[in-house]
Amino acid sequence: MLLHVLYLIGVAAFAASGVLAAHRANMDPFGGLVLAFAASVSGGTLRDLILDRHPLYWTHDWVLLTVIACAAVATMLYLRRRELPQRSLMVVDAVGLAVVTVMGARAAVDAGVTPAAVVILAVLTGVTGEVVRDVLCGQFPPLLLREEVYATAALAGAVCYQVLHWLEAGQTLTTVAAAGIVLALRLTAVFRDLHLPRLQGVR
Repeated sequence: MLLHVLYLIGVAAFAASGVLAAHRANMDPFGGLVLAFAASVSGGTLRDLILDRHPLYWTHDWVLLTVIACAAVATMLYLRRRELPQRSLMVVDAVGLAVVTVMGARAAVDAGVTPAAVVILAVLTGVTGEVVRDVLCGQFPPLLLREEVYATAALAGAVCYQVLHWLEAGQTLTTVAAAGIVLALRLTAVFRDLHLPRLQGVR
């Protein structure tokens, strides 16, 4: 029950981030809905395709789809009345990243894949929605590839999840600790303006 609630929170956050990105790109409401759904389900869809899980998780979960739609519409209505702070997209996106990364790790563990595959699938689940959202908005390169502490935060959370699972720390502790690490790292980077170093080479 806790995991399902957390997952709904995560996809709602990604849905809101999709609408915020569409708003900044001057898209219409339909574009906002498209980005909301793309940001919310892309990561889980890629994960399920890799794990050969059918049917895809969101195709038979009307609650999930309803939450995404409601979060998107609520964000649109809010934006009609007032402007959100400059960093709002990154903050909301950080919540989605934390929750969805952990849920990706959980699904990979349940599928019985190797520890390395658990980490990879968790990161892919967490970051794919952001990549799809940014590409649809015409942002190149996507946030993920612009010196941001983004995939790195997801990687840290995924490793934490795998280690705690191996230590049999308990599902609640494992989930909260891993999500907390992702959220803490991402928000610290956002509010302290921390970035990864650029690739340097001989010219």
